[in-house]
Amino acid sequence: MPPFSQPAHQFRPLHRWAALGTGVASVGMLLLLPGAAGTGSGLVPAPGDAAWWAVAVVLSMQAATVAWTTRAPGAVVPAVAGMALVLIPASPGPAFSLTAVAVMASVFVAVAARGVRPLRGSLLAAGVLLAVGQFVTANARGTGAAVAGAVPQALLVIGLPLLAGSVLVARRDLHEARRLELEALRREQEALLEAAISQQRAAMSRELHDIAAHHLSGIAMMAAAVARQIDTDPATAKLSVGQIREQSRAVLTDLRRLVGLLREGADVARPAETLDAVTALVRAHRAAGAEIRLVLPDQRAEAGPLAQLVAYRMVQESLANAAVHAPGAPCTVEVGTDEGGWLPISVRNGVPRAPDQGPGSGFGLVGMAERAQLVGAALDHGPTAEGGWEVRLRLPLGETVGAANGAGDAHEEPARHR
Repeated sequence: MPPFSQPAHQFRPLHRWAALGTGVASVGMLLLLPGAAGTGSGLVPAPGDAAWWAVAVVLSMQAATVAWTTRAPGAVVPAVAGMALVLIPASPGPAFSLTAVAVMASVFVAVAARGVRPLRGSLLAAGVLLAVGQFVTANARGTGAAVAGAVPQALLVIGLPLLAGSVLVARRDLHEARRLELEALRREQEALLEAAISQQRAAMSRELHDIAAHHLSGIAMMAAAVARQIDTDPATAKLSVGQIREQSRAVLTDLRRLVGLLREGADVARPAETLDAVTALVRAHRAAGAEIRLVLPDQRAEAGPLAQLVAYRMVQESLANAAVHAPGAPCTVEVGTDEGGWLPISVRNGVPRAPDQGPGSGFGLVGMAERAQLVGAALDHGPTAEGGWEVRLRLPLGETVGAANGAGDAHEEPARHR
């Protein structure tokens, strides 16, 4: 809504009080004026005279007209000023000045309701009418000084309420501007919140994909092994069935934890996976029948917790992809040492011993790339010279620590330096 165009109904209480106050003030002063001027002075009409009644009627009509100011301010302001000219034949003397009270009230209400710009013509007309009325009545009394002050008096009667109304409009517009600014900020915050929620949903989708792919690929491998062992080695088949049950429970637990993040007050106390959890991840794949070689350094440069989570998810997704696209192929998970502020991590698989299960969705590599970009890591992947596949991740390092990694198995190979 543009400035000075507020609906008139917002100011109806204002014009009602202004009309009531104008009538009480002007008629009250008319009653007190004879006593102030001196009884029998002849300067003002005495109560009960025809001139006094004429002034009282005009003042009452002006007060009633002020009540319509917000409906038609452009017509009411000059009309209120013009009503005073009716008193010129009655020669009310100084009582004529009381008509300025209603004019000031109408100007203030009109400016407060509509602003100055749309009322410039009406204010000018009211000022001219006031000046003419003051000039004629002063000239009839033969007071030359009053004649010379007709224009300044008209300017004062119009200017004072105009200034007060303009101040009120300015403060109201400032308040409205602040309200709109706060509203815009609120909408911006809501938009940012919605964007953050959308990003979190996308992250949750990637997490669901990674968790499901990791566990379900292991379940598929063990189920294939059970199909071969159920007749030839029932004891081992029983053991494999138990492993399938454990893997199923694990995937349900992880999915419940992830979905719980979306619920208010959910238990999210479980810590994020780090590089130390890679050993347990490899051990779980080995239990499912995968042939995986884990290479850990004697000393490892420590990356930040978010970077370690990215590395863990990369290893998890790579092993899941290897189980699907290179079934039976041996894999190597290698965590390197500090290379100029970067920690290299790679997952390689050899040539598959069984046919490839076909192209995947491609979301795994996309998710790994997005996570790497999030922490400023470098991700690379592609076929190896032997016909296998390798995924390489270089994590930016935080503070270097000299503690040996105690999470690995005692029989793990020492670090191999290229």
